[in-house]
Amino acid sequence: MNIMLFHSTYGLRPAVHAAADRLRAAGHEVWTPDLFEGRTFDDVEEGMAFKDELGKDELLKRAILAAAPYSERGLVYAGFSLGAATAQTLALGDDKARGLLLLHGTSDIAESATVDELPVQLHVAEPDPFETDDWLSAWYLQMQRAGADVEVYRYAGAGHLYTDPDLDDYDAQAAEATWRTALGFLETL
Repeated sequence: MNIMLFHSTYGLRPAVHAAADRLRAAGHEVWTPDLFEGRTFDDVEEGMAFKDELGKDELLKRAILAAAPYSERGLVYAGFSLGAATAQTLALGDDKARGLLLLHGTSDIAESATVDELPVQLHVAEPDPFETDDWLSAWYLQMQRAGADVEVYRYAGAGHLYTDPDLDDYDAQAAEATWRTALGFLETL
């Protein structure tokens, strides 16, 4: 499978490279574009401030330019938190998308969005301050209405970005369960 893996608000950190290596070891081709052009952050507030300074349109433009050379291959879009939101936006706009793997995040869905049974898998903490229960319920219904085939996995007690071992959110058990399930999902595409 060809996977475009987008980083979180923290930037292209070691955890993203480790995730890409894990996916490559399972036989996938993976690209990890650096949408922040080398900037990384140790603090979510700093990362959010940089993202806001960069602007949503510029971030999306960078993501589209990163994916464009590979989209004809039929990409699985994937990402962490902010990167998941970016991956979702690209996947819903790419009629050749093979799947969508969301780790720790979602995004708004345009009323006009339609896909043809796009396989979608979401992994998120429970509770998650950025992905509230009400938001996730509405998101799930909107994704189904758009035509996606959605699976949601919640991890009780885990922090928001629980797959990153360098952050306080890290939860080894939830991270391993996520990767086992995600790798199984990718095998079905």
